[in-house]
Amino acid sequence: MNVTVSHDPVSQVQADVLIIPQYEGAPGPAGLGEVLSELISGATQAGDFAGEFGQTALFYTTGLKARKVLLAGLGKPDKVDYPRIRRFAGMTARAARQSGAKTVAFALPAVAGLEAGKVAQFVTEGAMHGLYRFTTFKSDNHQKPNVESLVFVGGPEIDAGVSAGTVLGEATNVTRAVNWLPGNHLTAAVFAEKAVLMAQAAGNIEIEVFDKHGCEQLGLGLLLAVNQGSVEEPRFIVMKYKGNGGNGPWLGLIGKGLTFDSGGISIKPSDSMWDMKYDMSGGGAVLGAMQAIAQFKPKCDVLAIIGATDNLPDGKAYKPGDVIVGLSGKTVEVRSTDAEGRLVLADCVAYAVNQGCAKLVTAATLTGAANIALGPIRMGLVTNNDDWESEVFTAVDEAGERGWRLPHDEEYYDLFKSPIADMSNTGTARAAGTVVGGLFLMKHVGKTPLVHLDIAAQAWKSAEDKYEDAGATGVAVKSFVRIAQRFAEENR
Repeated sequence: MNVTVSHDPVSQVQADVLIIPQYEGAPGPAGLGEVLSELISGATQAGDFAGEFGQTALFYTTGLKARKVLLAGLGKPDKVDYPRIRRFAGMTARAARQSGAKTVAFALPAVAGLEAGKVAQFVTEGAMHGLYRFTTFKSDNHQKPNVESLVFVGGPEIDAGVSAGTVLGEATNVTRAVNWLPGNHLTAAVFAEKAVLMAQAAGNIEIEVFDKHGCEQLGLGLLLAVNQGSVEEPRFIVMKYKGNGGNGPWLGLIGKGLTFDSGGISIKPSDSMWDMKYDMSGGGAVLGAMQAIAQFKPKCDVLAIIGATDNLPDGKAYKPGDVIVGLSGKTVEVRSTDAEGRLVLADCVAYAVNQGCAKLVTAATLTGAANIALGPIRMGLVTNNDDWESEVFTAVDEAGERGWRLPHDEEYYDLFKSPIADMSNTGTARAAGTVVGGLFLMKHVGKTPLVHLDIAAQAWKSAEDKYEDAGATGVAVKSFVRIAQRFAEENR
């Protein structure tokens, strides 16, 4: 998609649709000409348009270079924040596309208390997100034409924000495109190929991919156990961005790459299994984030890891009751083969520690319990270090992706004790499932600060809405990027 900035008056901006934001209860917009202003005033007085959030009204224009104006409600001024602006942009861009527009222009809103450049960034992110379509497997597409160009209208202060929003929008959509792929099109090997292509295109990311034999040599016993029942070999994907010349300190960004999760021997119910193609969403977020990090070039060193495999039942599959040894040297009693993500991540974080990472962040669709605890609104944060968690929580918030800190009292570790191994991979009961899943990882990193992001409830949507299509959301990409930027700022 072509993204540009215009510093011209809105009346001079050429577009199929010009989007004009309007606060609830505010007077009609200026600079649109007498006839159009009268039409808008009439619609407002008749109650057809009140400026409520997400409300739109389409007008054909006279005296403007844009063919149509889409008046779009921002809602009450005191309710507007950056995530709301992002959602507003996606919703209104989709409404403009529905009218058949190929070129859409946004007159950026002025929001009291918010930075104009950051407003521009979030509008850009939202528009690109809302307009994205995954049509790879559509043989006959009767949808309206795609929007080909986005124009953002404002002063010079918006330029950097639009540029940053474009990078983040593209990276998020790259992640969504990968996350959407079904298991027969995204094996671990294909996942690795996509990572190699991204790194080569970036030009400043080193990448090393370990096949099954390489995983065996590294000692990734937990990843290999999960892979035992599959005919597809695993891949252990390691990327390095040396923004500080490789001199450290190193930040580890780690994602779960389960390209399909049947639950293994502890098989899932069939009616909810089809969407387990999304179980690699944490790994997908790492991929998109590294693409953006390569473009932003923060002054820090980043080690990114994706542990990729699928989890299937077979005569060779690992079983409940098995005891396996991970890279950390810790032994794990398997209570459920459907708690495989934490096994894969445990080897990933142990590897990152061995490589000298100072701080770690993981993202994964780890537990269904996260949806029970927090719903689709916030991701759960679990940690072994409160100070690092505070930094990550702030970064997630600045990225416009909301989190919630979950407890990590010492007593929670008792919930997954094993009588015959160092730990079990699940608790003996369903209590505190998200906390247990996150704290399992802490047992494999020693004292290295680690924050786990459980994105199980936010990684995909089951139904389309006014903001985005059903399917992959690309959550955690923006958080990973902001975490890296803050890490760079703190280690100057």
